[in-house]
Amino acid sequence: MARKHIEPFVDRDVEFKRLGMKGIPSGYNYKMLSIDEDSGACTMTVQWDSGYRQPPSVSYSDLEIFIMDGEMKVGDTIWRKGGYFFVPRGVSLPAFSTDKGCFALVMYNDTEPHIVESDADMDGADRGGLVQLATYDEMPWQVPTLFPQTATGCLLKLLRFDEKTHAMTFLYTMTPGFQQDNISYHDCAEEAYHVWGTSWMMQFGDLPTGGYFWRPAYVNHGAFYSEHGILGFGRTDGELHNHFHWNPYSNPEENADRAAARLIRQKPELNKWMFTHDHNHIDFEHPDEQYSADSESDRIHSHIHEHMHKHGIEHSHD
Repeated sequence: MARKHIEPFVDRDVEFKRLGMKGIPSGYNYKMLSIDEDSGACTMTVQWDSGYRQPPSVSYSDLEIFIMDGEMKVGDTIWRKGGYFFVPRGVSLPAFSTDKGCFALVMYNDTEPHIVESDADMDGADRGGLVQLATYDEMPWQVPTLFPQTATGCLLKLLRFDEKTHAMTFLYTMTPGFQQDNISYHDCAEEAYHVWGTSWMMQFGDLPTGGYFWRPAYVNHGAFYSEHGILGFGRTDGELHNHFHWNPYSNPEENADRAAARLIRQKPELNKWMFTHDHNHIDFEHPDEQYSADSESDRIHSHIHEHMHKHGIEHSHD
């Protein structure tokens, strides 16, 4: 089961809860933004208490952290507001601590939250995929290279790009007075969190600081407006293609049909190939893998569940 469509949600409207999951020390407080009820994969806003200490650890999930307030010491380095981490599954994260508390977005992409104490990477872990960035200080804003282009006044800082799937993690801003008057949808799921500021969307009105959504593929959204501008954190699980149109009443099934019609029209030979080879396709860039409509999702989840059960980690969805 994929995550449910959540839009809009404002985390300032709910209280923090204590997180009591396997291996996680006390002092870890969370607000659940979205969760996959099968795998436990989730996005949370997290407040670590003053004095929180966590030992060196690994996870059986890719992990992303974006610091929004306070400081976190990871190993010998102090990371401040704007610090971003992508920690691939099985890569050891050094001990981290916070003297005065730290507020962050935390994303477990494959499983429910957990840690396994370890100062060594698991076998096969992709340490080369580790990302550590000071986004506010080191990265310039860029005009998006996405196509079709958004309206003038939307800028990005690309934090992570998956060459295999084209999934992205990014910061984005709408400058004061930003306006886009059409409707859009995408071929991927997307989520976003307002770090600061308020934007308006025709479907539900204002989304303020602390506003969040998890939006499945092919769901209409727009038009947009922001009077004073926003700073947001966003992610997708695939290529972010902007399908722009002018019908706010079309449903996801109709939008998917429209996107498929565009694929057939623009890439007819590719479409013919896909549907005449038993829905099973060899990836020459990744020669050990073959793809069908469901194979990648099944492969990832079976791999994760195998490791978790092997090491005695069970799901709980209380």
